Order: sequence, then C-alpha cells, then structure tokens
Amino acid sequence: MFDSIAPRYDLVNLLMTFGLDAPWRRRTIGLLQLSPSSLVLDVGCGTGDLARSLRQRGAKAIGVDLSFGMLAAARAGGAPLVQADAVALPFKDTAVDGVVSGFAVRNFADLPGVFRELGRVLRPGGRLALLEVGEPENRLVRLGYRIWFSRVVPRLGALLSDGAAYRYLPRSVAYLPSFEEFCRLLNAAGFSEVKLHALSGGIAQCVTATCVATEETP
Repeated sequence: MFDSIAPRYDLVNLLMTFGLDAPWRRRTIGLLQLSPSSLVLDVGCGTGDLARSLRQRGAKAIGVDLSFGMLAAARAGGAPLVQADAVALPFKDTAVDGVVSGFAVRNFADLPGVFRELGRVLRPGGRLALLEVGEPENRLVRLGYRIWFSRVVPRLGALLSDGAAYRYLPRSVAYLPSFEEFCRLLNAAGFSEVKLHALSGGIAQCVTATCVATEETP
C-alpha cells in the first residue's frame, strides 16, 4: 500500500495538512532536546521528511522504512536510507542518540516489539519523539477535523493517489494507543519521562520519552 502512494505522498500530505506538517516536524525535532550533531534514527521514515529536516539542523540522520517504494521516492537530504523492519533494526545496541517517527506508530503491528527495539538501539539518556495525529479538545474543532479527515481526505487521496490507501488512513487512527497506553508500553520497554505534547490545538501530537540506563531497563 505504501509503495503505491509513495510518488505523490508528499503532495497529498502537504494538501491534507494545509502545510502544517512542516512545523510539526520542526517541533518534533526540537522536543528531542539533543545537540545538533547527534545521531538520530528516523523509523518509518517514508519519503524522508524528518530525516531531511534533521540534516538541515546539523544532525546525523539515518532513515529506516519497510517500504522500498517510499525509500525510492525519498528526498532525505543525503541521509543514508535503510530498508528494514522496525522490530529488527540492523543497528548495534545503544548506537544512536535519538529516534523520531512521523505518523508511523498506528501502522506498526507489534508496538511492544517496536518500542523494545527502539530502547535497544538508543543509548542511555537518548531521546524518543513520536509524531502522530491527535484529537482536538475543542468540540467544534474536533467536529471539523473529523469531517475533514474521514470524508475529505479520502476523496483527495483518491483524486491524486490511491483511494483505498487514503480510506485506510482515517480508519488507522483506531490502532493509535491512548496516552495511558503509550506510557505503559514505553515504560515496559525501558523508557521514562513520557510526555504528551499537543500540536496545533490537538490536531497532531508528539509523545516524547527518555531511554533509561541499560541496567535499569525492566
């Protein structure tokens, strides 16, 4: 599915978020609170937006995605790209300073396994930032958001890309954990200081966490 939407993925993202995806990515990178030269893994990197933004800010970024079509269409600003499954990353223990992921969490079939793997490759004190869709708190904003996301976005996707894929997109939100579940899963995988950051009034969200020392990991 992701192979099929890769050629126009960036265009549809731009239109369906009204360009807000760019500041959301910048905010996600800022929430890592890492030095500019840090080594950061972009898991589920898609066409490389986060990896490119990381490189522009001086970080050493590596993009990882299971979809070869996405990697083939990527514009990652020179960041190395690796085709791999998030539950079996081809990196040594404690190899990276940070991990980011943009709109990929709800597509992982084995979240506990993915979070354990992210905890494995992160150094003690390393930072995690997961950017995802959210649910606005304001009732009127929430209503408009739901209409846009569930009715307009699938039609936009069908017009410009793959209709079936963009019908899946709103439904995939059902697989997104609550913040309480995020906390439970990340704590179990060896993370602490789990925090939720609402973006653009809750339209999007970023969950951050810190990897604890190896000996403290459950």
